[in-house]
Amino acid sequence: MSINYKESDYKNYGKCAWLDNGKIKLIATVDVGPRIVFFGTSDGTNMLFEDIDRNFYEINNGYGVWYAYGGHRIWSAPEVMPETYLPDNSRIEAIFDKGELILRPARTKFDKQFEIVVKMGDGNSVVIENRITNCSDKPAEYAPWSVTGLAAGGTEIIPLCREDKGFLPNRTMALWSYSDIKDERFELKNNYALLKQDSKKKKPFKAGFNVTDKKIVYIKDSHILKVSFDDYKQITYPDFCCNFETYTNDLFLECEILGELRTYQPGESASIKEVWEISDVEGSPEKFIEEFVSKI
Repeated sequence: MSINYKESDYKNYGKCAWLDNGKIKLIATVDVGPRIVFFGTSDGTNMLFEDIDRNFYEINNGYGVWYAYGGHRIWSAPEVMPETYLPDNSRIEAIFDKGELILRPARTKFDKQFEIVVKMGDGNSVVIENRITNCSDKPAEYAPWSVTGLAAGGTEIIPLCREDKGFLPNRTMALWSYSDIKDERFELKNNYALLKQDSKKKKPFKAGFNVTDKKIVYIKDSHILKVSFDDYKQITYPDFCCNFETYTNDLFLECEILGELRTYQPGESASIKEVWEISDVEGSPEKFIEEFVSKI
C-alpha cells in the first residue's frame, strides 16, 4: 500500500492536507475548518462541492462570519444559534501517520472538541470518523451531525425502509418549513426517494428519513459516490428521529448523517463513522438510476 501525503495550497483554501493512493484523492483544509473539500478520482474528478466564491455563509452576531467552504464538516445537532454557526476560520492541527489523517481544530467556545479522522487504504474508498467530545465539566445534550456538500448536477438515491411491520409504521419522513412537497427536484416512491441538484432552482429543499439500508448513493456524470453508515438503531435521533437528512439549493446537495441525541458526560465522545466509495457508471447515469431503483 502506497499513500502519498503532502501539505500544499489548494485553490483559495490556503494550506491543505492531500492524500492520494493513485486511484482516489482526498484534500482537507488546514488553514481553516476542518473541511474535506475534495474527494474523487486521482485524475481530478471531485464529487464534493467547493465554495470558491464563499457564497454560502452565515453572519453570527458577536462571533463573526461562518463560511461553509464546501465539502464535508462535522457539526453538533440540533441546529441553534450561535453555537452551530460558530466561525471555524482558524488554522487546525493535521497529523498523518500510516494512512490515517487526524484533523483537529481548537476547542470551541462551547467546550466541544471536534475531530475528523480519515483512513485511506489502497482501494477506491475512505473511512471517515467524525467525533465530538464534551470538554466541559458538566453533562451536555447533543448529537453528532456529519454534513457533506456534494458537487452540483447530480442525483441522490435514498433507499427507504421496506420492513413489513404489520399495523405499525415503518417509515419516518421530516420536512422543513421551506420544503415544498411538490418540488420538481424531489421524487418520493414507496421504496426510495430521489433528490436532484438543479443550479437553476434557488429555493432550498430539505427532508429527513429513517434510512435502514445503511447507505445512499449520489450519481454525477460518469461517477457514483456511495456513502455507507451505521444501521438505524432504536435510539433517539434529532428532527423527529431521522438518522439521515438531505438538503439542496442552487449551489450543492447535502448528504447529512445524524447520530444519537442524548446527554454526554464530561470527557465523553459522540461519533459517526462513514465510508465513501467512488466508482464508475456503466452506461448512462439515467440507466444506472433506473436499474438501481428497480432492485430496491
